[in-house]
Order: sequence, then C-alpha cells, then structure tokens
Amino acid sequence: MVIPLNAPNPIGVFADAYQTVPILCYHRFGINNRGKLVTSAAAFESRMDYLAKNGFRVVPLAQLPGFLDGVEPLPRKSVVITIDDGYRSTYDIAFPILKRYKFPATIFLYSDFVGAADAMTWGQMQEMARSGLIDVQPHSKSHSNLVLKSPRETDAQYRERVRLEIEVPSKAIQERLSLGTYVFAYPYGDTNEHVMDRLARQGVQLGLTVTPGGNGFFAYPYMLRRTMIYGDDNLEAFKSKLAVSARKTAR
Repeated sequence: MVIPLNAPNPIGVFADAYQTVPILCYHRFGINNRGKLVTSAAAFESRMDYLAKNGFRVVPLAQLPGFLDGVEPLPRKSVVITIDDGYRSTYDIAFPILKRYKFPATIFLYSDFVGAADAMTWGQMQEMARSGLIDVQPHSKSHSNLVLKSPRETDAQYRERVRLEIEVPSKAIQERLSLGTYVFAYPYGDTNEHVMDRLARQGVQLGLTVTPGGNGFFAYPYMLRRTMIYGDDNLEAFKSKLAVSARKTAR
C-alpha cells in the first residue's frame, strides 16, 4: 500500500481560491517603437527574469490538457508562453533568451508566411524544435479570419476554406518538423461552432482565443483565454497579466 504524503489536487482548487493558468501571447521582437505588438529584447529579457526570480513555473502548453481533464496537476504559479505568426525575430531574439532561462514556448505559425523576408525558415524552426524547448503549432494557413464569411462565399466554399486553413498548416508542420497538432490558435482570436467542430473532428484538443485572463480546470478547451503582451507594457502591467489564481466568490 502506498499512502501519499500530500493529498492530490489535480484541478487546483483551494479553500478560498482556485488555480488559473495564464497563456501569454507575444508576436514580434526588436525595436518597440515599430508597433504595439513589438517587444524589445530588453523588455522580453526582463520579463523572463521576473518569472524566474519570483517563483513562476513556465510550463509547456502540451501539459495543459491533463490539467483541464483533472488528471495532471500543475505547479501553483504555472505560466505558458506562446509566440504568434513565425517572425524571424522569434529565432534571432526570443529563442536565445528562452534558452538561457530554459523556458519552453509554443510558436503558432501561419504556414503561408514561411519564406517571407521577415519570417523564419523551416530550418530555423527545426533547430528550435530540436532544443526540446520549442513546440510549433498551427495558426492557420493564411491568417484569414475564420469567422468572417465574404459576401460572395457560399456555405460550401466557407466550409472548404476553414478546412484548408486548419489542415494545410497542420500537415506542413507534421511533414517539416515531425510535430503533431494538438492545439490551434485562432487568427484574431475569433472562432465559431463550425470551426470548433472541425477542430474536434480532426482530433485537435485545444483552441486559443485572445480573450485575456487565466484558465481554470473548468475552462472550455476550444475557447481558452490568452493574454496579449504589448511592447509598451511596463513591468507592473506585465505582473497584472499573470493571472495564476482567482478567488472563490461566496454563494
């Protein structure tokens, strides 16, 4: 007989609060006066340093399904890092910093972007994947909004477009990087019942929005919250986005 010294608590529910897991969303790195979605190297380094020195645990996104299923506990101050689109600055700036801190991250790639002047190459992504820290998952084929239907688009054409936007990047990532698809980040964070049904039928477990906040064990897997990090966020703003718990409300 094995008697655990601590009672298991895989869903992170406590007397006065419950655990939530924030998923942080970055886009580009470099000179941050070039746009709200550009985070400077110094700012990214300082935010990673803050996480490392203040008891946060950066966990792979792949661990989240076990937490949502109530079978795999996560450390109390778990945080997930994601980076969208596939910009070259992810490889040049973010990747070396993540390696220094040994922090895992997930890159969400829209596959039509690969080969552009400002994009990463498949070779660079292969190098990052081999590090064991970086996962690459689909963010659509062309970054088109999967909810908006054009005036001339028939229902059949819309359904086919959604299918291709999900299947094409998933297949490219599998063939180029030997990585399977378990999560999909919706372009612009927008989704609907058809898109979520298509993901479920393809065996994709999670779908990510850009609705800010943390994710409790009860979060709907295809509408997970994800918090945007902006280039003009100061340290206090960054701290406010680390939603690792929520207080229970009395009933």
